[in-house]
Amino acid sequence: MGTDAMNQPEPLRVAIVGAGPAGSALAILLRRQGADVTVFDDGRRPELLVGESLIPAVVPILQRLGVEQETASFSRVKPGVSFIWSPGERVSVTFARFAPEICGYAYNIPRPHFDEALMKGAIAAGARHVPVRARLERASTGPELVLAQETLDAAPALARRPPHLIVDATGRARHAGRVLGIPTRLGPRKDVAHFAHFEGFQWDDVAGQVLIARGRAGGWTWCIPLQERLSIGMVLNQDDAARLGRSPEERLERAIATDGWLTSVAGSARRVTEVATYSNYQLISERGYGRGWVMLGDAFGFVDPMLSPGVFLALRSAEVLADTLAPRPGRSAAPTAAELDSALAGYAATQEAMLSAWLELVEYLYDGRLLALMRAGRTWMTPRSTVIKRAVEQHLARHVGLLASGAATTSRYSRGLLRFMSRYGLRGVDPADHAIR
Repeated sequence: MGTDAMNQPEPLRVAIVGAGPAGSALAILLRRQGADVTVFDDGRRPELLVGESLIPAVVPILQRLGVEQETASFSRVKPGVSFIWSPGERVSVTFARFAPEICGYAYNIPRPHFDEALMKGAIAAGARHVPVRARLERASTGPELVLAQETLDAAPALARRPPHLIVDATGRARHAGRVLGIPTRLGPRKDVAHFAHFEGFQWDDVAGQVLIARGRAGGWTWCIPLQERLSIGMVLNQDDAARLGRSPEERLERAIATDGWLTSVAGSARRVTEVATYSNYQLISERGYGRGWVMLGDAFGFVDPMLSPGVFLALRSAEVLADTLAPRPGRSAAPTAAELDSALAGYAATQEAMLSAWLELVEYLYDGRLLALMRAGRTWMTPRSTVIKRAVEQHLARHVGLLASGAATTSRYSRGLLRFMSRYGLRGVDPADHAIR
């Protein structure tokens, strides 16, 4: 080996366990920074995954990753969202209204195609793909967490030179958290979701517009138009779900049959997938990093699918972690253990803040405060409304849009404005009348 090669700075070596959106996005970004990246992924994917509807803040990340054009090729453009609280109570949001502060559109994606596009991007960027199910173990000395020997045997490069950092991107499986016995904070709701894809549906709404409706039997339902299919799902507490039927198929079928607007959309549609079931939609790890390891995306924490923040939070966590690990100016070597620990602490604090902000925003929808505020705002607008009243209504609507788009979900001003107005601006409208049970 030549002297120049021996003097080359050692790059950051990273082992990413899991190749969902968060893991693949991180691999792309770290490779661009010169890191040595190995991704472990056994390739197994369920037919359906939660997270089919994106929010506008995802689009700039897709552009940064270089995958927007491919994503657009198999996805449906999403112009906005409509919330249906009753047959006569509908609030429609169009993203273009808030441009240019946010992207004026998003996408509805078939998740297996989307995840595969990101994984291909990671491989094209130079990440090593090891097609095995990685196993983690608690270490007796040094780092808290290490790759098991059989996992290292499948990745000779790491067997010779262990990674500086192990990234748990295993999603809700939370591999690192389970191995280390790290507890989680659960949200107040204990809901279950059932959903499936349908063909032969009737769609009279704006193309790509996502519909969210308060369910008659409690909870809420969604309709997400894809290119050729419609994703229909329901989220409700487990007792209400049990009253609809014994199996996921019975429950979803009955929800469609007994809800007027769902019947009008999918009453004659044909289900073309199995009915997927997910539970526990609000969970955050008590600790998201340690010496030589860190959690990413859903492994760190996830929130309710209301408002569709899941994929954004996964991709944004990859962005934050990659930016945190970026080499300092004038230095390309791997960080010291102390520098790495400091970087991971900063990332974890940012991730906690993002998850907390989204949980707070989602709660405004569940407890009825957001819809009550929108309804109260309409009472401000009369033929004799002052310029000031109109300006306040527009200002509030803009900041609610920025919060829900992902562009300003952690903004202290936007969050403070919503808190203030939901406390003092309801003008006799009772939020309980608009709550989701």
